[in-house]
Amino acid sequence: MSNHSAPRSRRQFLKTTASATVAAAVAPTVIPSSALGRDGAVPPSERIVVGGIGIGRRGGYDLGCFLQQKDVQFVAVADIKRKRRGEVKQIVDKHHGNANCDTYRDFREVLDRSDIDAVLIATGPNWHATAAMTAAKAGKDMYCEKPVTKNISQSLILADTMRRTGRVFQAGTQRRNLPHFAFACELARTGKLGKLKKVYAHPAGMQAMMSGWLIPEAEPDKEVVDWDMYLGPAAWRPFNRKLLDGFNFEKGGGLVGGGVLEWGSHCVDLCQWAVDDCPPPVEYDPPQNGELVARYENGTQLIFREKGWIPLGSCPVRFEGETGWVEAGDSGKMVLSSPALLAGRSVEEIGGYPATFHVRDFLDCVKTRRHPKGNAQAACNAHIACHAANIALHLNRQVKYDNATNQFIDDEQANRLRSEALREPWRL
Repeated sequence: MSNHSAPRSRRQFLKTTASATVAAAVAPTVIPSSALGRDGAVPPSERIVVGGIGIGRRGGYDLGCFLQQKDVQFVAVADIKRKRRGEVKQIVDKHHGNANCDTYRDFREVLDRSDIDAVLIATGPNWHATAAMTAAKAGKDMYCEKPVTKNISQSLILADTMRRTGRVFQAGTQRRNLPHFAFACELARTGKLGKLKKVYAHPAGMQAMMSGWLIPEAEPDKEVVDWDMYLGPAAWRPFNRKLLDGFNFEKGGGLVGGGVLEWGSHCVDLCQWAVDDCPPPVEYDPPQNGELVARYENGTQLIFREKGWIPLGSCPVRFEGETGWVEAGDSGKMVLSSPALLAGRSVEEIGGYPATFHVRDFLDCVKTRRHPKGNAQAACNAHIACHAANIALHLNRQVKYDNATNQFIDDEQANRLRSEALREPWRL
């Protein structure tokens, strides 16, 4: 018997095709409830596909906040450490109940994926601005940890890049989405304290340093730890594990922000919100008696102060007007000059500065294309204030900043500290 079927006539072909079509129409199609958004699931059309870049200690916490959101599908992680790539994949795959989280050593491979809508950037501070702008040019929205920039020049370029590309950018200044901080800023912004005279930020140390080298150690295999990628745009230096694991080391050739930039990116950000996100101060004095005083164009003072706070937890801020004041901190509590400022309202106390609400704000804005609370322009203004204060601290003298030209006035030495050279090929 031949292994080949006899040729079918055209009539037989049409009859068979018609029967198959009827059978397909009658046979039930099984669609999983998750695809329809039932049982609490979010349908694929409403999900935001997210990738991670540099998911370490802080990034691991952020990742947990993202995974709590039902409309997030986390699909990829890029990290210079093989061990960390594996750890993040294990967390993500366990959460989603699959083995689909891909791992990469080079973050650009994540950005090349057309299925990814947004990225979480939680690298060291050296990478934040460069990774964010690279992501924006690749068409991705981003949640970027702080400090967002290393200098004034990066701050300006970041804001301009997000404006030109239309990307949704959320700086990791999560206190903007906590009720008591938001209420305190509202009192200041809306005149409930009278004309605003002073806003206070806690710098967690006033020390300006220059980053340096440590004793060279044997460099690991690139697949284990990609040291060259870890340095990225920073000036080259030999491998040392202490530099690899340091939190505040910025791995650059320029001025390191210290507490003025690290905590300032939180506390000064809230002060900037209190003054309605206006341009940063124009005068910065060096520290005297534990305070570094800056002045906005309208005369309101921004004061970096280490001591003298009401014990309300870390990251305290205080806003003083002609008729009242308010102080708040990470305990979730506020102290007001008068109970009348509450105007009968109750403000929810959420201590411990969780980022969940900030992540939700970001995801909602990815869908609506609105500006999130920690948008790029707000981050730019707050970071310029921190960088300029750090320059006054470093030079130990007053500096004057012109917001129209984004330059220090008649001050070549200060202007040289506005930016720093970036290593090839990392150009902004």
